[in-house]
Amino acid sequence: MSGSLVTVPADSKKEIPDGRGTGKESSMKQDAPIGVFDSGVGGLTVVKEIMNALPAESIVYYGDTARVPYGNKSAETITAYSRQIAKFLMTQDVKAIVVACNTISALALETIKAEFEVPFIGVVKPGAKMAAKATQNKRIGIIATEGTISSGIYEKFLKATSPEVEVFGKACPLFVHLAEEGWLNDAVTRQVAERYLAGLKEKQVDTLVLGCTHYPLLRGVIGEVMGEGVTLVNPAYETARELIYVLEEAHLLRNQETVQTPPAHKFYVSDGAEKFRQFANTILPCDHLEVEDVAVKCFE
Repeated sequence: MSGSLVTVPADSKKEIPDGRGTGKESSMKQDAPIGVFDSGVGGLTVVKEIMNALPAESIVYYGDTARVPYGNKSAETITAYSRQIAKFLMTQDVKAIVVACNTISALALETIKAEFEVPFIGVVKPGAKMAAKATQNKRIGIIATEGTISSGIYEKFLKATSPEVEVFGKACPLFVHLAEEGWLNDAVTRQVAERYLAGLKEKQVDTLVLGCTHYPLLRGVIGEVMGEGVTLVNPAYETARELIYVLEEAHLLRNQETVQTPPAHKFYVSDGAEKFRQFANTILPCDHLEVEDVAVKCFE
């Protein structure tokens, strides 16, 4: 099935009127999968952390590779795209949905989570909480897409947690493209990082939030440029911990000790399944990963 094209028929929308109801009974079961979605490959950093933290859980991932990047799009467009993907994930009977994208978490999460009957977990709040704990000098840097930075969402959460902190944001849009291309340790990537991060180094931040799920893929270069005295916060790791808490509270956590069947993971993208599969195989701790192209535009 790798690389095959699957277009979900338009009349399948009837299964999920108003974004509610489909698969509710099965999605509430502990053995149901966890849905994860992102604008592209960046969400794989979240998937990796979930697999490490919850090895018994199955995952259904959707990467909107045909419409990446989201960081320069309007909130209305991002919300519309996210709604389509969430509706598709509901047809997979997921028990929870992780929005593995900072831009979506900042601009669309509050809207779309009210339309569905499963828990939604974003990546912004967990990352902000950890940054507030980690900083010593109360000077925190945020690197993210233009949409996330302009939203001010990280500063809002950080100020609510620790009012005395100073927050310095920097949009780093090229990081997304460099990560998508797999230029993780390239000389060009280092040059871009040095240029992007120079201002934050001047601000003497001691904590830097990797506020886009693509950015942990460039963690090595970013860490070297910022120096040993700066703590890098990976919201993907913190989100996996938050997911454990949410599933436990809802009694949806799969019992690893009594599980009878191994987890089964599914991966879908809106374009370029084979390229995605090759990239994902370099990141995820699983073999024989299969990816399908699925169009979700019909889920309006």
